[in-house]
Amino acid sequence: MLSPWVWFPHADSETPMPRPLDDSLVIVLAGGAGERLYPLTKDRAKPAVYFGGPYRIIDFVLSNCINSGLRHIFLATQYKSLSLNRHIRMGWNIVSEELGEFIEILAPQKRVGEQWYQGTADAVYQNLYSILREQPRYLIVLAGDHVYKMDYARMLGFHQGRRAAVTLAALEVPVADASRFGIVVVDEEDRVRGFEEKPQVPSPIPGTPDLALASMGIYIFDMDVLVRSLESDALQPTTHDFGRDIIPSLIHDERVFAYRFYDENKKAAKYWRDIGTLDAYFEANMDLCQVNPEFNLYDPEWPLRTYQPQAPPAKFVFAEAGKRCGQALDSVISPGCIISGSTVTGSVLCPNVRVHSFCHIEQSIVMPGVRVGRHARIRRAIIDRDVLIPRGAIIGYDRDEDRRRHTVTDAGVVVVETDDEPLVRSLDETALRYEADADGRGVEQGR
Repeated sequence: MLSPWVWFPHADSETPMPRPLDDSLVIVLAGGAGERLYPLTKDRAKPAVYFGGPYRIIDFVLSNCINSGLRHIFLATQYKSLSLNRHIRMGWNIVSEELGEFIEILAPQKRVGEQWYQGTADAVYQNLYSILREQPRYLIVLAGDHVYKMDYARMLGFHQGRRAAVTLAALEVPVADASRFGIVVVDEEDRVRGFEEKPQVPSPIPGTPDLALASMGIYIFDMDVLVRSLESDALQPTTHDFGRDIIPSLIHDERVFAYRFYDENKKAAKYWRDIGTLDAYFEANMDLCQVNPEFNLYDPEWPLRTYQPQAPPAKFVFAEAGKRCGQALDSVISPGCIISGSTVTGSVLCPNVRVHSFCHIEQSIVMPGVRVGRHARIRRAIIDRDVLIPRGAIIGYDRDEDRRRHTVTDAGVVVVETDDEPLVRSLDETALRYEADADGRGVEQGR
């Protein structure tokens, strides 16, 4: 972890120069509705959606901030923010107010008009009053709904070394896939010369014709440049977006550079996920169950923080081989879970999930507080928070019934909400007799 003082090389000298992070302020844009993740965002903002067991999406950008030595952080919220606010209050009160550090929520205040945030740039513009009171020299603008590991202090050093007015982080992507992103056009020195919004024919990196630079929605601004640009943009009929409006308006008059993403995940391929759709969200979680996942949750040199509920250790009960055995294979199991005489395979269980006997769960994401009744079979599903799965439920095995009762993605992932009524099968005599015999050998906990 970096200290609040970080040594960065000067662009024109090999002599290191001390650069304090105390003159840098972070604003995390965490008000996104996340329509493409519906119904997971039906009652919560996208940054508050659970990911990887105990975490929420917002935890990754905040962990990056803390690991980068940044301790002055605003979160701009807007859409259905109650659960997000509670998570921040309960899990992120780790900085020292006595030392002037803070992680503070900025709810929409309508200081400059009667409208809600109209775009990413407008979200910052409407909070300029709060930002300027902190008197930062640099403002670091981050999105609160991406999963990745990044040292922002390293990017700040690049910004200072290049004497940039604006620096934006960019990810190298194949040109064949680049039309899905906002593409940054650069010269040989990585100075930004243009910006293309999801182009059909993307501009490649100079000297590397098969790669392009995709904007990651991460920006560092000199405050004087940012204030002038936001005030000018507020008077124009634009979309008030950093990528579409602010950056293109600055590239001809200011020193704007692209910083190539340096991944702290320490894998062969760089990991940055928007997880903007249900299928992308599902696949990113399923990757965590692999023996060698693309995203590493277990690196002690880059700790990932979250709110940890006061929950007991996970427990697996009944060890009757071939009959009733509580076990989890190739899965991520969070604290407070009890798997009682059932098999969980290739799945992610969030805290305090209870799985009763004779169930089989595979390739699924189970949110906190879910209760799974006996004899349930669940496959390729996302079970939302506090859902009660009835005894004998069948989810993920009958596409027509699933579509009639639940949300089903293009890839066939079933999303089960609290008000859904899953298909329930009648248990045959063999299953009932097997259950009675097992109960005769012991009483199931929490039945």
